[in-house]
Amino acid sequence: MPKNTYNADSITVLEGLDPVRKRPGMYIGSVGQRGLNHLIYEILDNSVDEHMAGYCDTIYVTIHEDNSCTVKDNGRGLPVDLHKKGVSAERVILTTLHAGGKFDDTNYKTSGGLHGVGSSVVNALSKLMEVKVSRDGCVYYDSYERGIPTTKLTKGMLPIISKTKETGTEIHFLPDDEIFEKTVFKEDAVKSRLHETAYLNPELTIYYEDQRPATAETVVFHEPEGIKAYVAELNSGQEAVTPIIYFKDELSGSQLECCIQFVDAFEENIHGFCNNIYTQEGGTHITGFKTRFTQLINMYARQLGILKEKDQNFTGADTRNGMTCVLALRYPDPIFEGQTKTKLASADAAQITAQITGEKLEHYFDRNLETIKAIISCAERSAKIRKQEEKAKTNLLGKSRFSFDSNGKLKVCTSRDPEKCEIFIVEGDSAGGSAGMGRNREFQAILPIRGKILNVEKASMDKVLANAEIRTMINSFGCGFSEGYGNDFDISKLRYGKIILMTDADVDGSHIDTLLLTFFYRFMPELIKAGHIYISIPPLYLVTPKKKSEEPMYLYDDKELSRYQKSHSSDSYDLKRFKGLGEMDPPDLWATTLDPERRVLKQVNIEDARMASEVTEMLMGTDVAPRRDFIYKHAHEAEIDT
Repeated sequence: MPKNTYNADSITVLEGLDPVRKRPGMYIGSVGQRGLNHLIYEILDNSVDEHMAGYCDTIYVTIHEDNSCTVKDNGRGLPVDLHKKGVSAERVILTTLHAGGKFDDTNYKTSGGLHGVGSSVVNALSKLMEVKVSRDGCVYYDSYERGIPTTKLTKGMLPIISKTKETGTEIHFLPDDEIFEKTVFKEDAVKSRLHETAYLNPELTIYYEDQRPATAETVVFHEPEGIKAYVAELNSGQEAVTPIIYFKDELSGSQLECCIQFVDAFEENIHGFCNNIYTQEGGTHITGFKTRFTQLINMYARQLGILKEKDQNFTGADTRNGMTCVLALRYPDPIFEGQTKTKLASADAAQITAQITGEKLEHYFDRNLETIKAIISCAERSAKIRKQEEKAKTNLLGKSRFSFDSNGKLKVCTSRDPEKCEIFIVEGDSAGGSAGMGRNREFQAILPIRGKILNVEKASMDKVLANAEIRTMINSFGCGFSEGYGNDFDISKLRYGKIILMTDADVDGSHIDTLLLTFFYRFMPELIKAGHIYISIPPLYLVTPKKKSEEPMYLYDDKELSRYQKSHSSDSYDLKRFKGLGEMDPPDLWATTLDPERRVLKQVNIEDARMASEVTEMLMGTDVAPRRDFIYKHAHEAEIDT
């Protein structure tokens, strides 16, 4: 038997900020674009907490040419006096996880940064960080490299670099290129977050400056009308069915602010926040609101005689058809699911939200009968179309619902363990044939599709469900779909842990990927949120050296080819460019796009649900002008396919 060496020496203790650098995804969600931008949000949230506490009304956010960022506020300034640990409190905050002033209700009654790791995590993941604290008439300075202090203290106290009459905190940081895949902040996402913050805090002004030449601009975000202006902006260009409904109240130490408007659109658009944090995945506050709203609409529908005794109640989706809602809860000691706070889990938040919503809306509807009638009319239309589409879905999917393959082209795998199984959606029969021969039949299934699938953003439900390719995908995955009124999606029935889009490395392939992602986003968004959707990266070139001692190489883009050509003479190798997956032999496909040990995959995720929905509608919808403007604005980011 092997010697048992599991003892005290086997236990590794990660000191200080080491856990953050070891597992950054646990703290900021990812090391991709979303995680990079999240660094700004963590520092911003601290400044916003100062505003919520009543000490800050101005925040400056600057992205510099070197892709570093500075966040400055005019709050009280981080405490700099000597902590019981023997060093300045500022250094304790920035070098210790779960250290801060937000763990009791003395300094911050409500806060978005209650986990207490925000600024220290940013410090750990930054190549360098500089801190200037203005308070008590002085400007104090500190600096760090990858979380390690580089400024010398005197008896534990920070050096004073100048005098000042101002107060506040200024943090400048440069993301660490050893941690992040890219270190270029995405300006659209950052501006969206800043504007969102201004809507939620009408007395706050945020100055944004981008100093990078390609995206340089200065914007001031100040929204004195608050979330009413937010709803108006979300509904701009759409026909209003009701006036804007606004209410605000306090209960059990919490404050709820809500704004609702119905428009002539066949969808719901709800944005929930807790302590200024956008809860992308909803949570108990959204559940409480939805439940009470549905009860109210059904109650009024029966009181007004619109729903008869024999009629079934409207569903929740019916009552919210056409709704745009911004719901902002300020709540002490919230419990979030995960460090990035995408879902509120505090149980009594549902009760607080439901009670305030019920009391305020009932008072409003009793005095505005025309408004409640307009909302019920939206629910009636929704229920009618829901029943029609449920019938259409039954007719179109019923016979083949339990069929594992409805078009005869799905090449199934032998395993039935979803955690091991993966399905490749392949462009064309030719590529499907090669992939079918090159795959591992035990756990890899192949589903060929013919060309570009239907653009679901422009199509009605009956056309979507009548599309053979879409029906085949729905049947193959086995988990149903959740768009509109079916709501029969059950992720536990998903047959494949990975759904991989495998298309040609050209413009047409990218377009097919876009159409497929639009389908997943609108009909199966849970698959994206749960991390089941991937995009394969096929190679563009095969380099075969003329020396038999050297192995052939696959190159995935023109940059790799350029690097190869710089170190090899043109007569020392043969070059083949793959025009498509169908040209690749089964061994090539296995080696480059199928083999789990060697392939390159991109996992698809949703960074900002609101922005994702807006961009999807803009790029894939029927309105041409916004799409044209978007293309002009972002043309400099395009990579031309040669």
